[in-house]
Amino acid sequence: MDPNTMDPKTSAHIDGFAREQLPPVEQWPELLFDLPELHYPDRLNCATELLDRTADRLGPDRPAFRTPDGGVLSYGELRDLVDRIAHVLTSDLGVVPGNRVLLRGPTTPHLAACWLAVLKAGAVAVTVLAQQRASELATICSIARVSHALCDARSVEDLAQAEVPGLRITAYGGGAPDDLLRLAAARPGPYRAVDTASDDVALIAFTSGTTGRPKGCMHLHRDVLAIADTFSRHVLRPGPDDVFAGSPPLGFTFGLGGLVVFPLRVGASALLLEQAGPKQLLPALAEHRVSVLFTAPTAYRVMLDQLDGHDLSALRRCVSAGENLPEATWHAWRERTGLRIINGIGATELLHIFVSAADDAIRPGTTGVPVPGWQARVVDADGVPVPDGEPGLLAVRGPVGCRYLADERQRDYVRHGWNITGDTYVRDADGYFRYVARADDMIISSGYNIAGPEVEEALLRHPDVAEAAVVGQADELRGRIVAAYVVLREGAELTADQLRTFMRAELAPHKCPRRITFLPALPRTATGKLQRFRLRAGEPGAAGAAPGRE
Repeated sequence: MDPNTMDPKTSAHIDGFAREQLPPVEQWPELLFDLPELHYPDRLNCATELLDRTADRLGPDRPAFRTPDGGVLSYGELRDLVDRIAHVLTSDLGVVPGNRVLLRGPTTPHLAACWLAVLKAGAVAVTVLAQQRASELATICSIARVSHALCDARSVEDLAQAEVPGLRITAYGGGAPDDLLRLAAARPGPYRAVDTASDDVALIAFTSGTTGRPKGCMHLHRDVLAIADTFSRHVLRPGPDDVFAGSPPLGFTFGLGGLVVFPLRVGASALLLEQAGPKQLLPALAEHRVSVLFTAPTAYRVMLDQLDGHDLSALRRCVSAGENLPEATWHAWRERTGLRIINGIGATELLHIFVSAADDAIRPGTTGVPVPGWQARVVDADGVPVPDGEPGLLAVRGPVGCRYLADERQRDYVRHGWNITGDTYVRDADGYFRYVARADDMIISSGYNIAGPEVEEALLRHPDVAEAAVVGQADELRGRIVAAYVVLREGAELTADQLRTFMRAELAPHKCPRRITFLPALPRTATGKLQRFRLRAGEPGAAGAAPGRE
């Protein structure tokens, strides 16, 4: 079957919503399957390939997931748990192939097992962040028409408050009689995975656009394997004895790939940490002899000052993505640890990293070159390649492409058969790509993509806020921070701390402004257009706006 076409008759989905909401094929980017390992069969269930095939190939006794307390779940034990959960999904909960199932909770083996079980059952996994609030969850559930949710018992409250019509929430890990794990223990073992088509939708990953409305990125069963068979296989090159760990949660495709897909594809294991900030990472790396690390540049910068006393001798691979890696951070990490960070750029729309370099191919200060299986170029606004050395828009294509769920922004992201990532890049004469800046108003802070308009909308929900503007401002630690400029209603009195408390109830913590400045008026042009460039520069008093207070 031509991977650039779709045959609805081949789908295993009974609930056809996901396939029906795919953009028309003519709006897809051109897909490339030049590598022999990317020639997947027409029938493919990626969970079976990642778990069952690996266990059969290397043996069920190999460790798959590790926990901070020393717990180990073998491939055989993981397969048994996944199969039992899949039985509960189909027999107890009534999930049918194609249903969207929301997954929410801290990064644990149980969350990963739920993800695999959803895919085995032929359903569509929608993994979200444990920090997302009720309003955010309600929007995601509405867009994806989510019918079921598997949720860590500690993360149920916000989801319940979302009041999604018809949503059936099943908690796990709380010990209640109807707890998912209790139900799973009572179910039989082996589960025959649904015989999904390789182009059936496997997951919907949500990202925020510059308008603030979340975009659902739909990825197929073959896409999940393709990221392992390109970046992981050819750049990272892990082995079955590696131990993976990292900070990104499974709700980010950076974390999903680095902590689940990549290790399972080669029979390695992953240490899954519920708390994975720099202070927790360093001792965990040492104690569990982690060899492959995934985290953002911010974490590498913080860990540099805390390395003393931690044995990182087992560490051999360090991957950085989510934001630009400063050249100074790369050199400092190499000097202190002897390790060369593998820099990379990926996107939720493309599932994982598509430009990178490792080992002797690394050139500090650049992102790298196209990952085998991918192509990249720098183009102007019309899609015409610009000369080397000149800045332009990064355009990429490969075995995975952007397919938004019923979203007109598909036409913006995919142009002339290429994915336009929204990043400004320069390619040098040797084919290396160097990051310049984001091409839109997205704020990238500590690896998180944050849409300023979404934060503005939350600020305006406070009854004392009349106007609000949110921009990204440079920050040495986080790359950029969310900075809010607020105009209060006449006569209102509000402090920055009070507004932060309000915002923490509205948005995930990483979206909340770290800097809040109150102004009597926002800087605008004579025609009333907001002058965001002045706010980004920290000059809100220009063009008629008086100095503010924080």
